[in-house]
Amino acid sequence: MRTVLTGGRVFDGTGAPFADADVAFEGGRIVDVGPGLDGDEGVNVSGRSLLPGLFDCHIHVTGRYEDFDETLMLHRPFTYRFLLYPSILKQVLSLGITTIRDAGGADLGVKMAVDDGVVLGPRMQISVNMVSITGGHADPWLPSGGQSTVFGVPFPGMPDGVCDAEGVRTKVREMIRAGADVIKIASSGGYLSPFDDPKLPHFTEEEVRDIVETAADLGRWVMSHAHGSVGIKRAVRAGVRSIEHGTFLDDEGIELMLRRGTWLVPTLTAGETTDALAADPKIPEPVRAKLRELGRAELQTFERAAAARVRVAMGADCPVAPHCQTLLERALMSEHGFTPEQALVAATSSAADLMGLADELGTLAPGKRADIVIVNGDPFEFRTLADRVEAVYKDGVRVVG
Repeated sequence: MRTVLTGGRVFDGTGAPFADADVAFEGGRIVDVGPGLDGDEGVNVSGRSLLPGLFDCHIHVTGRYEDFDETLMLHRPFTYRFLLYPSILKQVLSLGITTIRDAGGADLGVKMAVDDGVVLGPRMQISVNMVSITGGHADPWLPSGGQSTVFGVPFPGMPDGVCDAEGVRTKVREMIRAGADVIKIASSGGYLSPFDDPKLPHFTEEEVRDIVETAADLGRWVMSHAHGSVGIKRAVRAGVRSIEHGTFLDDEGIELMLRRGTWLVPTLTAGETTDALAADPKIPEPVRAKLRELGRAELQTFERAAAARVRVAMGADCPVAPHCQTLLERALMSEHGFTPEQALVAATSSAADLMGLADELGTLAPGKRADIVIVNGDPFEFRTLADRVEAVYKDGVRVVG
């Protein structure tokens, strides 16, 4: 059946101005975009804006903001977390996000459950678990003999991510065996892990190159969590596809990224909760101490990267901020160097390009999958956008609204 959304204003995802047009789709694919289209079923969307299905290229759909309370998590049955996933996935989809790249936590079972229609959610690429050095960002070791719950614990289908030197190639293969579509590494320390310094590099450049080469042999790209400038530059020189966060990216790093075409996924939204987490007594003190020193360096970094025209794709790193705040990423981008159009492109066609899905998604054009978001009011009023998503289509099926 051919369905036509009539009377709307279309943002096609390329950055071109909004245009008055209809969108027709059939069999899960867009068949035409333009004025005066007809079909078997018409849906009047007059006064509404039509956007391509949105992307989030750095998200964790197996956790919630409140789960940073480690005492609570340590006293909760292991299987409880799995029962939360459907509500998280549905919430993400309700924001108009139809495609995600999970940056650690979602295993193959979660992806298959969405693909098979067992649960409702965005289509996803998964990294399974973050690969980290011993004592690094994804090492759950605690001096008490226990394990931190921040990044979860290994279970069948979720390999441990810790490795060093000659073990990095094996670890990449383990993640791919477990279903990873992309390899996630930590090439610097992080802020939510207690004992590593976010500004210091993790993995040698040779180790990152081994990871990238091993992943490439098996048809995968590498995304690199990196805050510190040295870790960023090592990762870029070694050939990673994207830098995640990039908090202390310097001018040399920007030049390297431009030269090599490396993507930046800035995760500005995560910084919105820095002060709240630093003041929260439920957060371990070593983590709070790091957060108290952080500030908002990533905003100035993004302004410089945007001015230099580094390639940018949207990712908010929720639940470091609650999942309901995911769309805030567009507001922060447009307030710190991007135009509103550029912010939407980062969440549509650019994100599709980063994830290797540009032939299928990211724009409203004939032949593309019919992922469409219907928005009431100004789609550039990003701070209220989440409350104005009226309907979401995924592969031509109305899944929200």
